[in-house]
Amino acid sequence: MLLDLPFILETRRNHALEHATLHVLGRTQPGPLAGHSNPTGFFILGDVTTDALRAAADEAWTRLNAGESGLAIHPGCGTNLATTVGLAGTFAWLPLRGRKSTLGRLALLSLALLFASLGFALARQLGPSLQQHVTTEADLGNMHIAEIRFIRKGVHRVITK
Repeated sequence: MLLDLPFILETRRNHALEHATLHVLGRTQPGPLAGHSNPTGFFILGDVTTDALRAAADEAWTRLNAGESGLAIHPGCGTNLATTVGLAGTFAWLPLRGRKSTLGRLALLSLALLFASLGFALARQLGPSLQQHVTTEADLGNMHIAEIRFIRKGVHRVITK
């Protein structure tokens, strides 16, 4: 299966560990945090010390390996954002497609907003489901945290193997 290709599976596993790390950090870190995953690890963006990140990443790794797969799903994930924008935009476009005149589009604006709201509501369920089944993999296999590097203020790199 495509999702099990090595570089994709590694990215999905790192994405799950990134989310779990953000969940753990979110309990104690006051500022905004973000992450970005790839096949060799992930970045954490935000005001966090290397020691705090190490402790959070280790706890996240342990908890995912203990079966807490829910940690792999994060409400701030870009998958949720992309799903929401995609569905709401597509649904809003449906009643407007084919209308040539601005007046014709304006007449259907309230219907387009209703459709966009429906797309938004559907995305609230679909986004986490896409995270669970497509963009993350909570089963980390034999992946481990190899190193955590301080890149510059507000940026750390977690390297996995």
